[in-house]
Amino acid sequence: MPTNEQRRATAKRKLERQLERRAQQEKRQRLFVVIGGVVAIAVAAALIVTFVLTNKDSKDTKTASGATSTAPVEAGGPSTSPPATGGLPPFKAAANLGANCQYPASPEPAAKKVDAPHSGKVPTDPPTVTASMSTNQGNLGLVLDNAKTPCTVNSFASLAQKGYFNDTPCHRLTTSPSLSVLQCGDPTGSGTGGPGYQFANEYPTDQYPANDPALQQPVTYPRGTLAMANAGPGTNGSQFFLVYKDSQLPPNYTAFGTVDATGLATLDKIAAAGVAGGGQDGKPATDVRIKSILLD
Repeated sequence: MPTNEQRRATAKRKLERQLERRAQQEKRQRLFVVIGGVVAIAVAAALIVTFVLTNKDSKDTKTASGATSTAPVEAGGPSTSPPATGGLPPFKAAANLGANCQYPASPEPAAKKVDAPHSGKVPTDPPTVTASMSTNQGNLGLVLDNAKTPCTVNSFASLAQKGYFNDTPCHRLTTSPSLSVLQCGDPTGSGTGGPGYQFANEYPTDQYPANDPALQQPVTYPRGTLAMANAGPGTNGSQFFLVYKDSQLPPNYTAFGTVDATGLATLDKIAAAGVAGGGQDGKPATDVRIKSILLD
């Protein structure tokens, strides 16, 4: 027969085992709660990430499907651009401005036979050169900005003096809210003709480092700007455009002068007649031909 002391010892050990089992059960329950919470958090996080990515994909898809693109209408000229983000940048003259103007042959033959201008050093003085552009629709006074764009002015003046622009059409008029220009300088009137040589951009392109993302952002070419048309970097030739309303373009078109008040009145008259056949981009409804461009 077990003694009372033995029975008490047995009961004590039994109670200790029960307490130990209960503690283990409580520990397991707490562990399950922690694991469950972690799982719940992970699931919630996954749902959030999935939601964000799904929304992003939806937005990206919407943007891609809703975007509109405008193909170039004619080679050698500006195409329509997004709304403006600012005007032309301040001019800072490079140390070697005009020191080495080069006019290599272009891949396309000349639309009208003409010799290339003299290459090498071109003076930046006088700072401006005036010219008179006579057309069948009226006269346009031009002020060429030799201090900012000497290589461009050198080419334009050379072509004018050699009669390259005489009896040539202004082949393109744009009347959109973001691009309002008259384009001239192609003897063929097709938008693809040039002088048989090409040259690099100057102001405002030269105010940016090469490959600067800002070169892809539109700026405002103000009303009265005279600028070169091109088909890409280093492809300037003879085609130019005259801005009759503030226009938005990337700064990839050399702004080499301005049009005077008389010239702007002539441009306004041409623009008011619109584009042949309607629309906002094409041949002017009113025939526009350059009689001559003479340096004053």
